Amino acid sequence: MIENTSGKQIKNLIALINKRKTRNEQGLFVAEGVRILSEAFVDKIDRIYVSETFLSNWQKEEYYERIKNILDTKGYEILADKVFDQIADTKTPQGIMAVLKMPQYHIENLIEKSGDVLFLDDVRDPGNLGTIIRTAEGAGFDFIVMSKGCVDIYNPKVIRATMGAIYRLPFVYVDDLCETINVFVKDEWEIYAAHLLGKEDYCSINYGEKTGIIIGNEANGISEKVSQCATSLVRIPMEGKVESLNAAVAAAIMMYEVHRQKNKTL
Repeated sequence: MIENTSGKQIKNLIALINKRKTRNEQGLFVAEGVRILSEAFVDKIDRIYVSETFLSNWQKEEYYERIKNILDTKGYEILADKVFDQIADTKTPQGIMAVLKMPQYHIENLIEKSGDVLFLDDVRDPGNLGTIIRTAEGAGFDFIVMSKGCVDIYNPKVIRATMGAIYRLPFVYVDDLCETINVFVKDEWEIYAAHLLGKEDYCSINYGEKTGIIIGNEANGISEKVSQCATSLVRIPMEGKVESLNAAVAAAIMMYEVHRQKNKTL
């Protein structure tokens, strides 16, 4: 059992939790919590850490059978409760976390597909990004393209907010979002930006087989450069004195309209 945080292994674990640079250098990230771990692909798990208390109580967990299989397959390291509580990113940790290998996706392979793509322009809030990823999966979107200014998808708060969708929905970061959007447009994708200057209502659009939606930064919206790359600017009607919507809310509204039209289920 590991009883202090001074060892090299735990210091590296702390760095993986807190530092984007360390995660990118090692190609690893940390997922904390029973549900998040239960949905992970076993072959992507590098190592698992559990607390003393977790080992005495884990049989009561909702995902017991799945967790048991993972622990039996991958093994685990035991941390003293005080150590686990000290390094955990949550205020009331559940006593289990895993280090996982980052999946590898390539924009070239994604462009070749028909489907629906979400473009994110400098979305900075971890909760927003996690919620958007979770909603994108629910709305049947195929993948997400993010500008390099977006918050790190492997930020622990993002991972928790995805509720497991991070394992299933492909995503990429790109250096130049506008340049990437132009590549999609040349491949006959229709790209719509949710924008306050949009002249058409988002519900009035007939979304085709290759549809892209752009959602912007929480404070500043979509940058002028990126908005100019869109096929069309569309607006979400708002009443009262509201000037804009939360990025995750706007993304959900747009994506579910695409889903409604294509599936005729809503």
